[in-house]
Amino acid sequence: MTPARDAGPAAGPDALPEPALVVLVGAAGSGKSTWAAHRYRPAEVVSSDALRAVVGSGPADLDASQDAFDILDRVVAARLRRGLTVVVDTLGLDPARRRGHLDLARAAGLAAVAVVLDTDARTCRTRNAARDRAVPAAVLSAQLRRARAASAELAQEGWDRVVTVSGTPPAAEGTPRTVTGTPPPVEGAPRKATGTAVPAAGRAPAPTTEPLVFLQVSRFPWGQDPAGWLRSVAGTAYEVGFGGLALMDHLIQIPQVGRAWDPIPQPWVTLGFLAGLDTGLRLGTLVSPLTFHLPGVLAKTVATLDVLSGGRAFCGVGAGWWAREHEAFGLELPSAGERLDALEGGIETLRALWAPGTKAVARPRVRLPETTCYPRPIGRVPIIVGGSGERRTLRIAAELADACNVPSDEEALPRRVAVLREHCARAGRDPAEVEVTVLDVPVIGTSREDTARRVERLRGRTPAALYAARHHAAQAPAHAARYRRLAALGVTTVFLSLPDLESPDDLERCRPLLAALT
Repeated sequence: MTPARDAGPAAGPDALPEPALVVLVGAAGSGKSTWAAHRYRPAEVVSSDALRAVVGSGPADLDASQDAFDILDRVVAARLRRGLTVVVDTLGLDPARRRGHLDLARAAGLAAVAVVLDTDARTCRTRNAARDRAVPAAVLSAQLRRARAASAELAQEGWDRVVTVSGTPPAAEGTPRTVTGTPPPVEGAPRKATGTAVPAAGRAPAPTTEPLVFLQVSRFPWGQDPAGWLRSVAGTAYEVGFGGLALMDHLIQIPQVGRAWDPIPQPWVTLGFLAGLDTGLRLGTLVSPLTFHLPGVLAKTVATLDVLSGGRAFCGVGAGWWAREHEAFGLELPSAGERLDALEGGIETLRALWAPGTKAVARPRVRLPETTCYPRPIGRVPIIVGGSGERRTLRIAAELADACNVPSDEEALPRRVAVLREHCARAGRDPAEVEVTVLDVPVIGTSREDTARRVERLRGRTPAALYAARHHAAQAPAHAARYRRLAALGVTTVFLSLPDLESPDDLERCRPLLAALT
């Protein structure tokens, strides 16, 4: 089944699921076409009137109705098979036709929504009279009677949602008034938070009901001016409202992001450059594999960055995973178990070298004759463990880290949070001390049309509907609503990585998202 997301044409408690079948129901002049045009792209709307104009002499050519509806049904079926939203703009008053479209949606595994345009009879008649070819008065009266009956029928037909839209004049049309069926998740629900996974300088946790959002940069299309590109991206990120900036730590660009010959700089050197800029961004990696970095040397690197940035460093660490880059750079990639052992010992080493004093350390995984590491970090540097392995990775995070970074999958997140909390309890640690962060790779458009164009450019051979669902393709308000839902599940920080980041100007698309979470 293609995932549906409550991120419709407009965000809010009454946003419609996507992708979905949307069937409009209402008499002539009720405002169906206007409602659809304000909310959906032309390619998503299939209209019997428009098709009559294509196969006949015009939208009112009733002799062309059969051919028009044959094409309409084929378009509806084809889009649903591909998991794409389709809005059926007909009268919607025929129960048999509605059931046929509903069956197609069920077969495709998509949500099915009926939208009733509840427009008063006088308004319908006024609009109808202004048309080039008006519907006969008796026919319109019959349609109005059928529309009243359809509202009762829809409740029995098995639609996922039935939305009744107030039929006010066109400038204000489209405000959902009543909704039946299963409502979307409550957006913006308050949660108790004990701080942030990457606290501000001084490291005092600050209660909040909104997640922090950091920019994660994973691609570097910097052309002939690498330093200028980085400077502009960091400056714009700070100006539009990001709280921090994280860099991916790989030796070769990974296939999920780009081509092997695309530039990907050494992150800690790059973060040192960014630390010298006039921003308040918190800086770190998401995440550094300890198969690349000797823990002691990494401790020295991060401590230096923290001092140079005035206490803005954080440290993401992981076990490493990609064989190709290890082989290409002459590095060993041990077994998964050995890598997790090294991760556990590496975090203990970082903590030991950042602690006050120079005393020796003797633990099962760490033996240091002294811990002389100066300069020390300004305060406690947050450590984020990347990975969602329930048996071992989440346990390491629960016992040793300040946060665990997992994918932003709303379905899987509750279980991962629960497992993390269970590990905390078994370790005798307050679960509130280990925060949950997520990596999110969203497609953010400035309009519905712009969002669709971005999906088409990015999707490669992946079906458009599947790519859009995986990357939550939508406009900024829908992403803000989704981030609030993640916060309600326990997420304190979202690392946002734009898959189509080319220039600093692309970050402007994030401004309304960040403003909504302020």
